[in-house]
Amino acid sequence: MTDPLAHQPGYALRRAANAMMGELATRLAPLSLRVSEASILTLVEQCKDVSSSEIGRMLDIKRANMAPLLARLEVAGLIRRQPIDRKSQAIVLTPAGEDRLAAVQRVINQFERELLARVPEAHREHLLPALNALWP
Repeated sequence: MTDPLAHQPGYALRRAANAMMGELATRLAPLSLRVSEASILTLVEQCKDVSSSEIGRMLDIKRANMAPLLARLEVAGLIRRQPIDRKSQAIVLTPAGEDRLAAVQRVINQFERELLARVPEAHREHLLPALNALWP
């Protein structure tokens, strides 16, 4: 049976996002990481002196969800907290976190190449600008 909602852009986008995130989650599982945790490691590496609240804002993760995510990464020895000033602490990668991030980046780079290969070549250069236009 044909999916009667497949012609609706919002529905198709949600289905595509769910499928891609599910596939990426499967590929990250051998590294003992979820997609959100891999995103945090990537962000921490890219943004020096980033606080947990800034990470939450950038990744659109609620404060209540950030604490357990960071705790899991901290217990795994992948991140640590480092004072920025008397009020704030930065989240930084540990050496083990840097190693795990290198493995994450290999997985994600392969995943992204394969994802783009699914898109007709004539549309590839437009995909990211079109997706970015949909969110603020």
